Amino acid sequence: MKEKNTVKLNTLRSLSAAFTNELVAQRQAPDSPVPDELALKVIRRAVKQHKDSIEQFTTGGRPDLVESEQAELAFLAPYLPALLSKEAILPVAQAKKAELGVTDKSDMGKLLGAIMKELGTTADGADVRAVVESLF
Repeated sequence: MKEKNTVKLNTLRSLSAAFTNELVAQRQAPDSPVPDELALKVIRRAVKQHKDSIEQFTTGGRPDLVESEQAELAFLAPYLPALLSKEAILPVAQAKKAELGVTDKSDMGKLLGAIMKELGTTADGADVRAVVESLF
């Protein structure tokens, strides 16, 4: 507040509200400590929402709103761990494909699920999907 940085202030306020909402949804006290896993989950959700908003505002021709969303996204991004690149996902996908014996595109969902289960939150689902689609 003392910095007069409205982007930072609005982002922190929305994150605080999201943490409280998530705690209440899990039937915990709103002022209880937020576990790290829950914090990462909420921040990931906020980042995804900002990316979706940027995409929608861009198609809607609202550059003023795109700019504010990008500023908030830039503030949130350093709080997330680095995600694996597509090049790092490819060997895992190839190994899982061979392990499960997937040969055609009809089993792509099963392969996606197995890869996401193994990689967890270290990879973006869209990147995993792109890598799996490139295998077929």
